[in-house]
Amino acid sequence: MAVDITIPSPGESISEVSLSGWLKDDGTYVEKDDLLAEIESDKATLELRAPAAGTLKIATKKGDGIKVGAVVASIDTAAARPAGGAVAAAAAPSGAGAAAPSGASAAAHSGAAADNAGGARVSGVAKKVAAEKGVDTAGIAGSGPSGRVMKDDVLAATSKAPAATETKPAAAPAKAAPVAPAPTGTRGVRREKMTKLRQKIAERLVHAQHTAAMLTTFNECDMTEVMRLRAEHKDGFEKQHGVGLGFMSFFVKAATSALRKYPRVNAYIAGSGAEMEIEYHDYCDVAVAVGTDKGLVVPVLRNAEALSFAGIEGAIKDFAVRAKDGKLTVDEMTGGTFTISNGGVYGSLMSTPILNPPQSAILGMHAIKKRAVEDPKNPGQVALRPMMYLALSYDHRIIDGAEAVGFLVHIKDMIEKPERLLF
Repeated sequence: MAVDITIPSPGESISEVSLSGWLKDDGTYVEKDDLLAEIESDKATLELRAPAAGTLKIATKKGDGIKVGAVVASIDTAAARPAGGAVAAAAAPSGAGAAAPSGASAAAHSGAAADNAGGARVSGVAKKVAAEKGVDTAGIAGSGPSGRVMKDDVLAATSKAPAATETKPAAAPAKAAPVAPAPTGTRGVRREKMTKLRQKIAERLVHAQHTAAMLTTFNECDMTEVMRLRAEHKDGFEKQHGVGLGFMSFFVKAATSALRKYPRVNAYIAGSGAEMEIEYHDYCDVAVAVGTDKGLVVPVLRNAEALSFAGIEGAIKDFAVRAKDGKLTVDEMTGGTFTISNGGVYGSLMSTPILNPPQSAILGMHAIKKRAVEDPKNPGQVALRPMMYLALSYDHRIIDGAEAVGFLVHIKDMIEKPERLLF
């Protein structure tokens, strides 16, 4: 009996995915739930696993434009299990070429066995890449959940491997003219296809610039009081809630307060021309920008106005871990009404963030730097204070300049006097 393997739907709005490559060879015997491949959409990465035990029959190769629901392989459940119950080890992707010599296969098998014996958690893709590159995963620190070794960890380890020893040139004949040293720089050029996620990011950013009357206003806030509160309560906060107290929770709470005071910042423009309308939201679904190796994703804090500091910090930590491992769902990255982007974690001093359509505004946080400013407690006196530049990019079609400035000033006031966040 043949069991078809079809492409699952990552979400309602997604009709095509990319197949990153098969982790099992055509004709290999696989067990139920074995990882067969990874598929990428413009919003999420999903694993394709065996629905039953049997012999794998691959019907499609690596490539783009595979429709959701398409049959990409099947499993012959009537096939006999290999002698001794052993299952063939994961081989190179289908169509990669002739089989490796027996010595290479044995080395790859022994490396995988060493991973299992040592208790290391290694993803299927990482094992395949490690076998191809001849990298021992036992010495690699994993960046995935619970220290799981991912594909990018193996590639990073490969890039750090020492280059092959150069062959010494033969001795030059006596009295020969000195030879000019060969250039050491490389001039290689390579191209690689953009992932579905990166294509979607590019499409949305260009769409935002072409359709919105985007403008950015700036302000700065004194982080003294927030830093004092954080330093004073971070240990007790972490012991009680099991998560660290960061700056993001202060800004999310300040933003939800400002969104309720300036509701058009939390609204969408719906329709066009004579049918254009303003869609207001009675809730604050705050999207938080999270950077990953594959691109920027923006998971959403639903009803952020009702979340506690601990709830915000816990959700953001969970998003960051799962985003790095490609485990965020489409629903978690859809439907935000406002976005916060913290470029300060990368050292950015100032930027003009781009809108996240169909949202009408985005707040940009930046690096904290000590600057000489007027001391608020001693007017006329200069003091060195930890300052952060804030940027609000907004759609001028729906938000007036006075509203945008007022919104940013409201956040500044909340951050400089954080006790206001309690009321």
